[in-house]
Amino acid sequence: MPALLSLLAVTAFACGVLGTPSASLLFPTSGLNLAAKSAKKLYFGTATNSEQWNDTKYYNILKNDAEFGQFATEPEEGVFTFQDADIIADFTKKTGKLLRGHNCVWYNQLPDWLTTGTFTAPELAFIVSRHCYNLVNHYKGHVYVLRFNIHANSTSDRYSWDVINEAFNDDGTFREDVFYNTLNTSYIPLALYAARAADPNAKLYINDYNIEGTGAKSTALKNLVKSLKADGVPIDGVGIQSHLIVGEVPSTFQQNLEEFVALGVEVAITELDIRFQSLPPDAAGIAQQKQDYETVVAACNAVEKCVGVTVWDFTDKYSWIPSTFPGQGDACPWDENYVKKPAYEGIIEGFQTKHH
Repeated sequence: MPALLSLLAVTAFACGVLGTPSASLLFPTSGLNLAAKSAKKLYFGTATNSEQWNDTKYYNILKNDAEFGQFATEPEEGVFTFQDADIIADFTKKTGKLLRGHNCVWYNQLPDWLTTGTFTAPELAFIVSRHCYNLVNHYKGHVYVLRFNIHANSTSDRYSWDVINEAFNDDGTFREDVFYNTLNTSYIPLALYAARAADPNAKLYINDYNIEGTGAKSTALKNLVKSLKADGVPIDGVGIQSHLIVGEVPSTFQQNLEEFVALGVEVAITELDIRFQSLPPDAAGIAQQKQDYETVVAACNAVEKCVGVTVWDFTDKYSWIPSTFPGQGDACPWDENYVKKPAYEGIIEGFQTKHH
């Protein structure tokens, strides 16, 4: 097997001789993934859909290892095959980028046969376990991730799955859906056990939004993690979505990350974007967005077990925000014409923030 070129190689795979990192690699001048690697994070990534790859400008930025070292697959409504995700998985395998699977169990975008069915608890438990096993097993060994552990001087091949997605209401109660209403909370360990059986090497996450700061929802998720750990249920990490509003980054962001990792799990920023509630933004707003991106990334940088940051697509051209929040947007580090915004530099500066 080829050795890593350096501890901070641009891609997850590289050929060459293991040696001392050069100054140019330790202190990159540009590139979000380079900046993340120099901060000893595993990656800076982006969500993507393969149908966007016909856009040449988009694709050329996407495949640039200096910018992105990880991809997350965005779910598509009404698509229940592996076709789109396979295209992305094949690309990550060929280029050595990391893959994040998103997701196994979610209350949204479910097939009619499931939402309108009248299943007994044992029947639905079987469906959940079968689905999670088959999905994770389909990609088992499909993407090989070579990671260099600076402290342990070793490598491992692991990638991540958001097994449970958005299980809580904002007040910290469990979301009522076909899974909870039939199985109560037992569907959560069922899904995690099935994913672990399908691929013992995959990192298993619970992912949610509005858990960026301390509060009722993040406390509920911490209590769930404690319970799962106490019962021996496999859980490796918590995904902090981070769909934020300019000027409203929680002051307890870093504290919250620290409280999660204190429970014995890793954390990741999984779906970062920071939107304006009214458009177009003024100069003060643009400066605030840059600061907000820096604040979020610096918080991850300060927490050793925050493994990386993923934006929920990198350009305003393909952002999900305008269709979901009409009149809002400009949430991404690149604008719709692929011009880098001050937010881009905010991310770089966040990874360069020194902590003592």
